[in-house]
Amino acid sequence: MSVSLLHTPEGVRDIYDGECARKLAVQQKISRVFRLYGYQDIETPTFEFFDIFNKERGSVGPNEMFKLLDRDNNTLVLRPDMTPAIARCVAKYFMEETMPLRLCYRERTFINNSSYQGRLKETTQTGAELIGSAGADADAEMIAMVIDALKSAGLREFQVELGQVEFFRGLAEEAGMDERTQESLREQIEKKNYFGVEEIVSGFHMPGRLRDIFLNLPELFGSFEMLGRMKGEVRNERSLRAIGRLERVQEILTHYGLSEYVSCDLGMLSKYQYYTGIIFKAYTYGTGEYIVTGGRYDKLLEQFGKDSSAVGFAIVVDQLMLALSRQKIDVPFTGTDTLLLYTKEQEGDAVRMASSLRSEGIRTALLRQEDGKDIGVYLAYGERMGVRRMIRMENGRAGQVYTVCGAENERDALTPENYNLTAAEETI
Repeated sequence: MSVSLLHTPEGVRDIYDGECARKLAVQQKISRVFRLYGYQDIETPTFEFFDIFNKERGSVGPNEMFKLLDRDNNTLVLRPDMTPAIARCVAKYFMEETMPLRLCYRERTFINNSSYQGRLKETTQTGAELIGSAGADADAEMIAMVIDALKSAGLREFQVELGQVEFFRGLAEEAGMDERTQESLREQIEKKNYFGVEEIVSGFHMPGRLRDIFLNLPELFGSFEMLGRMKGEVRNERSLRAIGRLERVQEILTHYGLSEYVSCDLGMLSKYQYYTGIIFKAYTYGTGEYIVTGGRYDKLLEQFGKDSSAVGFAIVVDQLMLALSRQKIDVPFTGTDTLLLYTKEQEGDAVRMASSLRSEGIRTALLRQEDGKDIGVYLAYGERMGVRRMIRMENGRAGQVYTVCGAENERDALTPENYNLTAAEETI
């Protein structure tokens, strides 16, 4: 086999050994938070029809999707974004539901990024969607769940920034900007490019007050006290309602006791066109990318035939794991409890002992000892595999017990006497 076949394509990677175990452990902790908030799991297909993610639905551009054809010549894509997929699913199976739906997922998304960007093209996301609840309390619930999820993963130093797309749209509407100009300005504001903003704004005739707000948008981030100041400068009702919504969300988050993790950014905008209100991102140090993105998308489900409000978020698990690693935050995970070492003659006894241990909930792996191979070779192997202890079979029963990766509780401190084949009830 060619050596080149052992490598992965650009933008994807293998995850194995302890890294994979830690990633699964983090996802399980986050899933537990979701369930504590009353969310139920949902799965959608890895590939769907191209039109589910087309430009009108505000997902990624066509050139950023992985496309394929089925036998009937339909264009399919690997899902680049979970939100349209879940919107489709909700419209199909919950069309008549008028009460809130709480859904959560753990899936992979695929975006064909340019090679020079250095980003993964396949990422793991875990997130939640609250369908059918239009109030600020639903926005606050999403943000509270993000904070609790990140804390459960082990993060302590992070910030969730809140924005409001309606604030910008109200200003652009007041200035009389067309959609193309709004999009160009949005890109410059999102990049915090002051000179780019100035160049676009200078081409429009508008009051000096409004011009100053546009020019200052890239810098309008920080504490929520800024919102009170902006209310005195903004004149259009659309932007004023957006400010009021942010203040209301912040008020509810104080009831959760989580306001210290939240700040606001009126210059935060999103490339996803389906967002209609509050948007938010979470950042921490150790990674140059956001670890959470989310927002309200009250019009998206209408495109699938269901008139319903919605808000949701996605945690980018790969970025979260990178941050945990660089911040030296330990992620405990469950490995193999016991490695049972036996000779060929002891095979029957070893299998019965392993079965007995497994019936007691002790994770047990069997390994046959080769003639002439030193015990140190097996201890080193156990350490590489994250095994807690190794038991060497002797005369049909447990002999020497070796601590490999340390004992963490009473179960880990088992002695040879506990492994008597004639007294399986004493294995614990």
